[in-house]
Amino acid sequence: MWQKLDRRRFLQWTAGTSVVACTAVSTAQQASSAADRLRVGVMGVNGRGRSLAQNFASRPGVEVAYLCDVDSRAIETAIAALKEVLGTEAREPQGVADFRRVLDDPQVDALVIAAPNHWHAPATILACAAGKHVYVEKPCSHTAEEGELALAAARKYNRVVATGTQRRSYGVIVEGMNKLREGVIGEIRYARSWYRARRPGIGRGQVMDPPAWLDFDLWQGPAPRRPYKDNLVHYNWHWHWHWGNGELGNNGVHALDLVRWGMGVDFPTRVTSSGGRYWHDDDQETPDTHVVTFEFGPRLATWEGLSCSPTEPGITRAAIATFHGDQGTLEVFDVGYRIYDMQRNLVADESGPDGELEHIDSFLRCIREGGRPAADIEDGHRSTLLCHLGNISQRIGRALQIDPGTGHIRDDAEAAALWGREYAPGWRPEV
Repeated sequence: MWQKLDRRRFLQWTAGTSVVACTAVSTAQQASSAADRLRVGVMGVNGRGRSLAQNFASRPGVEVAYLCDVDSRAIETAIAALKEVLGTEAREPQGVADFRRVLDDPQVDALVIAAPNHWHAPATILACAAGKHVYVEKPCSHTAEEGELALAAARKYNRVVATGTQRRSYGVIVEGMNKLREGVIGEIRYARSWYRARRPGIGRGQVMDPPAWLDFDLWQGPAPRRPYKDNLVHYNWHWHWHWGNGELGNNGVHALDLVRWGMGVDFPTRVTSSGGRYWHDDDQETPDTHVVTFEFGPRLATWEGLSCSPTEPGITRAAIATFHGDQGTLEVFDVGYRIYDMQRNLVADESGPDGELEHIDSFLRCIREGGRPAADIEDGHRSTLLCHLGNISQRIGRALQIDPGTGHIRDDAEAAALWGREYAPGWRPEV
C-alpha cells in the first residue's frame, strides 16, 4: 500500500510542476542549468553503478548527491570510491537504501539506475513522473511491455532518458557506422554478433534468511516475492527469468544495438531461437548456449551467446560484430572497426579511446541544452526488444512472427503472454 500512496504523491507533485521537452527547454531552465550544478542520485552501486557514480562525479558542474543501494556495505564502498575521484575534502553524498527518497528531493535533477534488470523500467517510470531525468543501464527493461512504458513515460513527462549502450558515443565506432550507411561495403544483407565468456556454475542455492546487510524485500521491489537463496545476490539473478534476461539481455543488447544501428533497421519480421542449458546442472534457468536469428525483410542478423567458452567466432579475437555486404565486410571490435574487401584484404583499421565519459556528457548536455541523447530511450527500447523477442522464442520453443511496424508478436497467445509480467502488489508500472 505504501508504494501506491507514494506513487500517487509523485504524480500529484509533477502535476503542479512545469515540465518541458528536451527538444524545447525553456530559457529560464537553461539559465538555471548554466548557473547551478546538476545533482544526481545513483541507484545500485555494488558494481557498475559504482563506476557510473565516479564518472558522473568527474564531470564539470555535476554533484553526486545520493548513493542508493539495498546493500548497506555497497554504499560505504561507493563513498570511498568517490573520494578517490574527488578527494577526501569533497562533500560526501547521502547514502540511502530506498531510491524513492532520492525522488522526493526536489533539488535532484537526475536518477542514474544500475540496479538489477527488474528495477530498470519501473524506476525509470517513477523517476520521470517525479520530474527527474534518467540514465538507465542496459537493458532498459525486464519485459517488452516495460520498454514501451518507459518510452511513454519519457515522452509524457518530457524527460531526458538515456540508456547505457555506450558504444553509441564511441567516436570511432560512430565513424564506422556512418561508413556503413555511406555504402563502404555495399548493400548489407547479413550481420553477425556474439558474446563469449567462461562463466562458472552457480550450484544449488539454499533457502535461508537474508543477511543483515541486505534489504531483500526492497531488492525484489516490483517483482512478486520469492524466498532468498544464498546463490542469488549480487550477480546470479541474471540467470533467472524472474529477475534477469540471461546473457542475451545482459551483454547481447550491446551487440544487437550495433547490429540494428549499422543495418538501419528497427523491428524484425521473424525471430527464431535455439539453444539451452548444456554445461552446468544448477539453478540457472536461462540458456548458456544460445543462437538467435532475426529476419528484417531481405536482411538477416544473428546473435550467438556462449557462456562457457571465451573463444569468439570473429575475424579477430576482439571483435563483437561483423557486417557483410556485396563489396566487403566491416568488423566492429570494442573500440574501433576494420574493413575487408571481398578478397579478405584489410583496407581500413581504425581504433580510438572508449566513449564512456562522452556518453554521460551527451546525457548531461541534453538536460542543460535540449536535444536527444546519443542512446535515447527509443533506441534503447528497440534494441532491448530484440533481446526480449529472442528470449520469448527460446522459452516457448518456436519462431515468432513479428509486426514490422510495431514490433509486437503476431497470432501467438502463448508468446504474447510473456510480453509483460506479474508484479508485487502496488508495483505495476503506470504511465
